[in-house]
Amino acid sequence: MPDWLLSIWGLEYSLTVGVVARRSAMLFAALGVMFYLVRNESPSTTRHALSNGFMVGCWGLAALGFGEWLNGHAGPGILLAVVVELALGLAFLQTKRVSMELETVG
Repeated sequence: MPDWLLSIWGLEYSLTVGVVARRSAMLFAALGVMFYLVRNESPSTTRHALSNGFMVGCWGLAALGFGEWLNGHAGPGILLAVVVELALGLAFLQTKRVSMELETVG
């Protein structure tokens, strides 16, 4: 699986890259479980912290991906990841904004 994603980004697979990719995949799986488990919780400081952290992470990954593309370290396929990361960050921002509006109304 890592070699397929890397080929889209115009990168070569190596043993070192494979280790980092698999470890990153497990980290993302853990984050996914955390978000799944808090999905129905009412707005709270913890939920805001999770959302803020995820937004920073998504936008940071998008900035890094765009920078790697600009510097020629990754192919144009990385821009698909950049768009997804920007969209996820914006979706969490919108959800947080609506959640805060509902808190003040209710």
